[in-house]
Formats: sequence, C-alpha cells, structure tokens
Amino acid sequence: QVQLVESGGGLVQPGGSLRLSCTVSGSFTSIYNMAWYRQALGQQREWVATITKGGSTSYTESMKGRFTISGDNAKNTVTLQIESLKPEDTAIYYCKALLAVEGLPGMMNYWGQGTQVTVSS
Repeated sequence: QVQLVESGGGLVQPGGSLRLSCTVSGSFTSIYNMAWYRQALGQQREWVATITKGGSTSYTESMKGRFTISGDNAKNTVTLQIESLKPEDTAIYYCKALLAVEGLPGMMNYWGQGTQVTVSS
C-alpha cells in the first residue's frame, strides 16, 4: 500500500501565500518524481509543477514565478509554495508520485486525496 497525504490548504485572501505539503508513505522502493496538479470546480485537472528525485523542476508556463515546488528526499515530501494568490487559484490541489512499488514491475502513479485551496476576501 502506498499513501500520499496532502496538507496546508485553506482559505486565503487575495495576495496572500500558502504552502502545501505532500508526504508519501508505504511499501515503495523509490520515487522517480512528484508533482502537483489542481482542479477547479467544473474544470479539468491541470498540471502545475513537477520535481524529480534529482531536484529538477518544471512548471506550467502560466504558473512560473508564483509557484515554487521543492522536495525533501529524506522525508519523501514535496511542497508547493504559492505566492500572490488570486481567486482563480481556487481549486483542489492534488499531489502525484511516480514510484516503484515492492513486488510490482516498473513505475506507477499514485495520487493523494487533494487539499482545498480557496482564495477569497
């Protein structure tokens, strides 16, 4: 069993900042990369950012500058720092990990349950 648990969401005023965290636990042998996605109400889930085990990062073009992804390999944790929040950032933010599971071949994607971020005054 592999679990991803996100935390850090909540209600924030426009212009504020937020730090989301996601921790992986369970029977996995290695993590290749971890990523953040978000899904606004009535919208498709969209990719936000990815960080590899080696620390390489990539972002959706429109989110460069305000979003920062970072990881802690020792803690199997990835964080997403969001600055200058806007109402359109309101969404459920999901963590995803591409990892190898004990006893299974290859790599598999696992998702967390999501954490709600609401930006409103």
